[in-house]
Amino acid sequence: MTPSRPASAVDALLTRITEEYAGLSRQLKLIARHVEQHRDHLGLEKIQDVAARCGVQPSAVVRFAKHFGFTGYSELQKIFRDGISQQIAPSRNYQARIRDVIDQAQGRLSSADIASEFIDGAIAGMHELQRDLHGSTLGDAVELLAHAPALWVVGARRSFPVASYLAYALQHTDKPVHLVTGVGAMHEGQLRGLRAEDVVIAISFAPYASETLLATQLAASRGARLIAITDSRMSPLAAEAQAVLLVHESSTFGFRALTNVMALAQSLFIALAYRLELDYRTTTTTAPSALAG
Repeated sequence: MTPSRPASAVDALLTRITEEYAGLSRQLKLIARHVEQHRDHLGLEKIQDVAARCGVQPSAVVRFAKHFGFTGYSELQKIFRDGISQQIAPSRNYQARIRDVIDQAQGRLSSADIASEFIDGAIAGMHELQRDLHGSTLGDAVELLAHAPALWVVGARRSFPVASYLAYALQHTDKPVHLVTGVGAMHEGQLRGLRAEDVVIAISFAPYASETLLATQLAASRGARLIAITDSRMSPLAAEAQAVLLVHESSTFGFRALTNVMALAQSLFIALAYRLELDYRTTTTTAPSALAG
């Protein structure tokens, strides 16, 4: 079994950024998202590169660093540079490699070549997902599902296949399961039966589906619990969630994969099934001894 990663200075900084994100200025929010999503190679980026990718001036990057207690960008960057050989994620390396492949191929890629690149990207992304899994809130999400009286699953557009799979899989439990499809623009109507203590699984990635955001707002207003499957701690889904499952997909030829999020969804269901079966076994094995007294 892979050991849990110890908390690092990077983790501590990202936690603080998440806690203070809502109060940051627009420019600092852009930098915060960049720091989180590109943390695996931030130690190699010049301040001008960060500023250009965020659409801000380098002075804004300095302000960001000072806001979080650093003397400047160089000191902030140092915590990302320390141990960077271990931190660089396979999917980030893959991004640079695929650009080289496109430039060198000059339109000569075969269908098999393209498929191979997609598969390579998926493998790299799965390694990154596996690396971060033990530090995630997957266990918290399983406990929320295990105790929920009813389950609701929401995902629109690109996230809809994931929501459909989860709704199908969760029907193998004894819990009522509702897939919010929004057919006929009836998202709000389909959520009318949502009650306090129910659990909503909301799945969305930037730029975030408005229908899914509506579901998270309704869940919060009615006292329901929320599990967010998303791409950032600063995602608008994460703000309302009791458990946030982060997943980053590789992008090949401009198309984002679903490999990682589907693997995460399957893992979530299997972990829940294991948890519920343990409860069932405990109940059935202890009942006879109780009657014997």
